Amino acid sequence: MKPPLVVAMTGASGALYAIRLLDCLMRAGETVHLTISPSAAMVLRQELGIAVDVHRFQLDDLLRSRLGGEPTPATDLERLVAETLGQLSASLERRGGGADAIHYHHHGDFMAPIASGSFLTKGMVICPCSGSTLSAVIHGASNNLVQRAADVHLKERRRLVLVPRETPLSSIQLKNMLRASEAGAVVLPAMPGWYHGVRSLGDLVDFVVARILDQLGVENALVKRWGSQ
Repeated sequence: MKPPLVVAMTGASGALYAIRLLDCLMRAGETVHLTISPSAAMVLRQELGIAVDVHRFQLDDLLRSRLGGEPTPATDLERLVAETLGQLSASLERRGGGADAIHYHHHGDFMAPIASGSFLTKGMVICPCSGSTLSAVIHGASNNLVQRAADVHLKERRRLVLVPRETPLSSIQLKNMLRASEAGAVVLPAMPGWYHGVRSLGDLVDFVVARILDQLGVENALVKRWGSQ
């Protein structure tokens, strides 16, 4: 069995990137160890209408959105959220309901496997990555499981991908990103490109997710690559 991936969600804007990432990882047959910060839970509710309880997490809660409150999604975002959650749900169903595909860990559980370097993974992504999480990671704070797992990946020289979503950037944040890169992390800001034939909101989301998957070594064909026919 191949090593799992770690996915952490923190309190920056851009929760849909994380949901789409989970969808793609499930369809690729990957196993994910997931942790969600309280701030990330608030962003999920605010942006996507997804209500999760980080203390009593249920995977089914992550698959339901109350965005819009209407049976038929009305906006592009509502339609994209509904489509992404439907695909994720279908992928999990094909894998027996998801119990062996997504393993959730409370953000305060330092006894979780991902808190130790002896637990083998093939990489970690923090998506989205808040400025406070970025700062904690580069200073080795390890105040919660997200930060500790990131610290583990840096010390073990494993792939760590940070996906900040903030603008404009202060000199403090820029210096933190530089320090993260110098420490061995990949800093991958959620900056979608426009050169791949953008026709929808989903194309912009997929551009960023495709870049994350590339960094994690997960094959994908989400976007047309430069130079391809």
